[in-house]
Amino acid sequence: MKHWLNRVAPSRTRVRKHKQLRVFGKRLHDPGLWHFNRRSVAGACALGLFVMYLPPLGQMLIAAAGAIALRVNLPISVALVWISNPVTIPPMYYFTYLVGSWLLDMPTQTLGGEYWLEWYNWLDILAPLTVGGLVCGAVCAVLGYAMVRIIWRWDLVCRMRRRQTRYPAVASEINTPSSRHQT
Repeated sequence: MKHWLNRVAPSRTRVRKHKQLRVFGKRLHDPGLWHFNRRSVAGACALGLFVMYLPPLGQMLIAAAGAIALRVNLPISVALVWISNPVTIPPMYYFTYLVGSWLLDMPTQTLGGEYWLEWYNWLDILAPLTVGGLVCGAVCAVLGYAMVRIIWRWDLVCRMRRRQTRYPAVASEINTPSSRHQT
């Protein structure tokens, strides 16, 4: 998994040269932001999945600032906010609106094309959209964190089993009770 992440992640120089991320300056040189380990990747997934449910203005900056503050993988946290893009935002935000309306016990409104043309209509959906976005973001963050940890652990166990079948003499020596007590 680690090797695949290294192949698909953008390079340090590419991220450092990005217009919106230049604001962080030398903080982008922290090596902890570029590690692909279980903790860093799981935290970056949680952060990116949470931020993608925030309003679409400044999501990359929020994800980058969060990655720097939490010292999790920067490229992954920034890349995951792009799940919310012009194609996915309407269904995502409508779902968050429905969740927020349900949680706040508010009636839902039909949101046709003409609805969006009047600015005061936005005030009616702001509270349910915000609450729904925070709840959906938190749920996705927890699920993303757990899934990365589970998949990473599963990958590690599979690699250890392959190694044991590849080198059976070493595996049997490690697993014998007498070898554990020797100094």
